[in-house]
Amino acid sequence: MLAFAAQLKKHREAQGLSQDALASQLFVSRQAVSKWEQGDATPDLNNLVKLADILNVNLDTLVRGIEPASSDHDQFTVNPTTGLSTRRYGQMNGWDFLARFWWAIFGLVGMIGWILIQVLH
Repeated sequence: MLAFAAQLKKHREAQGLSQDALASQLFVSRQAVSKWEQGDATPDLNNLVKLADILNVNLDTLVRGIEPASSDHDQFTVNPTTGLSTRRYGQMNGWDFLARFWWAIFGLVGMIGWILIQVLH
């Protein structure tokens, strides 16, 4: 967990937070933050999530020191009005398209059936 300790200190200092300031936001003691940064202890899951939010980093970066991939095709967002996940810049994959336009299948199947009936008679 030494990667976590180094990442915590690095990102805390980058945000300009003291150990006291970070501790007060998490409702823990300054000594707890100090132990986390020294690698003597680790925070529980709730505090890890709060730390990531406060330090404005994702959990992989905070815990493992892994920076997120910067390629656009790996980054998804959730549209709040439809609840569908879509790729950044509004691109949809096949599953998103089917989830959004499943009702169109009935019309398409009906139209193909009608054309087949007309052609066969």
